[in-house]
Amino acid sequence: MRHAYSVETVRAAERALMARLPEGALMQRAAAGLAVACGDLLRRNGRVYGSRVLLLVGSGDNGGDTLYAGARLVRRGAGVRALLTSPDKVHGAALAALLAAGGQVLDGPDLGAFGPVDLVVDGITGIGGRGGLRPEAAALLRAVTGGHAPVLAVDLPSGVEADTGQVLGAAVRADATVTFGTYKPGLLIDPAAGHAGALRLVDIGLAPELPARPDLEALQYADVAALLPVPDGESDKYRRGVVGVAAGSERYPGAAVLAVAGALRGGAGAVRYAGPGADAVIARFPETLVHPGPPSEAGRVQAWVVGPGLGDSSAAAGAVSDALASDVPVLVDADGLRLMDAAVVRSRTAPTVLTPHAGEAAALLGVAREEVEAGRLAAVRELAARHHATVLLKGSTTLVAEPGDTAVRVNPTGTSWLATAGSGDVLSGLTGSLLAAGLAPRDAASVGAYLHGLAARRASDGAPVAAQDVADAVPAAWRDVRA
Repeated sequence: MRHAYSVETVRAAERALMARLPEGALMQRAAAGLAVACGDLLRRNGRVYGSRVLLLVGSGDNGGDTLYAGARLVRRGAGVRALLTSPDKVHGAALAALLAAGGQVLDGPDLGAFGPVDLVVDGITGIGGRGGLRPEAAALLRAVTGGHAPVLAVDLPSGVEADTGQVLGAAVRADATVTFGTYKPGLLIDPAAGHAGALRLVDIGLAPELPARPDLEALQYADVAALLPVPDGESDKYRRGVVGVAAGSERYPGAAVLAVAGALRGGAGAVRYAGPGADAVIARFPETLVHPGPPSEAGRVQAWVVGPGLGDSSAAAGAVSDALASDVPVLVDADGLRLMDAAVVRSRTAPTVLTPHAGEAAALLGVAREEVEAGRLAAVRELAARHHATVLLKGSTTLVAEPGDTAVRVNPTGTSWLATAGSGDVLSGLTGSLLAAGLAPRDAASVGAYLHGLAARRASDGAPVAAQDVADAVPAAWRDVRA
């Protein structure tokens, strides 16, 4: 599992570690790891010896890491020059090391005398940077990254917010980022994550100084495999979990079909459907147990999924209220988010999972959609706290939060091909089936999002994909995880 910690936590851990190490040892560890990553990138595109490396160097420790790494590259035969964005605040010892090794300092962004650049290393600002790049730094960045040389960011792309993932001004768009000690939230959350490129974590010995609970975590294959509900020899369709689906309407019967598809492909032992889309559901999935009435009359279930394609009729509102009145976990999506009573959600004793996209989240919070998209981490935390519910905030990076002092989870398998009609309905059914199988709400939402993204990647393979294709690819994604 990938763990990410806030700047304040990382700084405190670094201070504790430095107190036990010789002066400068921590920076040398970071510089050594950075130099190795630079060398790997240079070899991928040619070789280290004879390559040309341009360092963009800011003030403080981040600039020091960059300069010390540059000195190591010089000793491996690379031609290294540095552009200093704050010459009066540069790390003196690190600059001296670069010059002693044979590196040079450029007077300005005119690179004509230097020739083609094979690698640009962004060491302008570190994790303490706020509010985007200053105009002069942004201009420098444009001048030196206009070619085709890859850009490698040091610890974090300069200009992005480490704690929130926000991008509040001009920022570096890196091809790769080397980060030290632990991941930072901004490396895993869009829009900042979109600036980071491929991530590489350098171990500098920080782990023992970090608290047990991270601020953010991302499941990996092994974590998901350990959570998947796999039937044993004593299982039957009821023990595997029965999920109820209250979705669809005369206008949107496809939402019912897709939600049921997600539930069936997600491993439910049985699916009970309650609503007006029974004919469409049975035509596609004859194994579904259907009922025309409200959820409470459909039969026993271990979890409900309510909301996709319900519309705004009185019957739709009644279905949402009926499901929320049950004593089993309920996932509320789409139209259900508009129709639900927030006070009822807060008062439930059984778990509730809300799955809004940015627009729906904005409506629930009473803010502009742009505010949610720019600050996804704050939005998902506020939604979870306000509704006393687990919240899965869909988007370019899907986040899962629950009330209380637990880490927010970020899904690493998302893909832009999921931006297609009905894919959210599939996710709701899939997550509902995991709830019915007995997974805790945060685990069900996290695993559902992970499999959903993996299935979309499998189904699309770089080409357009429909929601039903995603649902059909879920079993293959399941096999990939367990392999």
